[in-house]
Amino acid sequence: MIQKLIEKIQKTHAPIVVGLDPMLNYIPEHIKEKAFAEYGETLEGAGEAIWQYNKAIVDATWDLIPAVKPQIAMYEQFGLEGLKAFKKTVDYCKSKDLVVIGDVKRGDIGSTSAAYAVGHLGKVQVGSKSYYGFDEDFATVNPYLGSDGIKPFLEVCKEEKKGLFILVKTSNPSSGEFQDQLIDGKPLYELVGEKVAQWGEECMGEKYSYIGAVVGATYPEMGKVLRKVMPKSFILVPGYGAQGGKGADLVHFFNEDGLGAIVNSSRGIIAAYKQEKYAKFGPENFAQASRAAVEDMAADIAQALQNR
Repeated sequence: MIQKLIEKIQKTHAPIVVGLDPMLNYIPEHIKEKAFAEYGETLEGAGEAIWQYNKAIVDATWDLIPAVKPQIAMYEQFGLEGLKAFKKTVDYCKSKDLVVIGDVKRGDIGSTSAAYAVGHLGKVQVGSKSYYGFDEDFATVNPYLGSDGIKPFLEVCKEEKKGLFILVKTSNPSSGEFQDQLIDGKPLYELVGEKVAQWGEECMGEKYSYIGAVVGATYPEMGKVLRKVMPKSFILVPGYGAQGGKGADLVHFFNEDGLGAIVNSSRGIIAAYKQEKYAKFGPENFAQASRAAVEDMAADIAQALQNR
């Protein structure tokens, strides 16, 4: 799957992943009104509104981008109806030939970790038959329980030729409380990066590993160090746009070949119509505002890489 991601990045010239992280207050009133008219102000109505919102954004942007990243918590808050919308979104994005990164941040051990891996990336056995559950192409994983939590995912990735993005240095302000702590003179995130590189050697594509890392755009200097620690790992970079990251902050995450990183923007794209810059589109044309935001982001990153 890493080869497909690379090929799509090269085709689109946009190392961008759109974070499909819907909140009801992002969704324009006309979408919600239609869903509520059919299903009422219910969890089912919320799920329908989310699905229609996602579908419109994907329809407007799929030809510009290589990948999407639905964050499962935004769907789980609506219970089973939200999870149905999550699954519909995953399937629809795959029908558009987009790479789907399930932002599920799972982290556990033993059979529990194996069940998470099967549910999101692999097949579950039901009698004599087997079925894909959510069937994303990549999943995000929390490594802070150690190798026990990662190995079941690695096994499924080898079987299915799918991949992981493992949390190394996250973009949130308090991440340093634990991740920056020094151990034998090195910050913990650097030690985790070394483990990611080690795990990645077990799951190599042609040039890059199926096992990548999550490193926040809000820490560009740390990104420079981690790029050297994990030369064969793709880095998923959250924190662009709404969290303060800019194209100029991103150059250290990329290798000299212009590959090695993919940058996420969530509400900066999916709720672009709420920004002053894109207000001219209005709520009725929210998806076109999202398209314009993707185009601007791609241009910003391209210029930054050209000027580095």
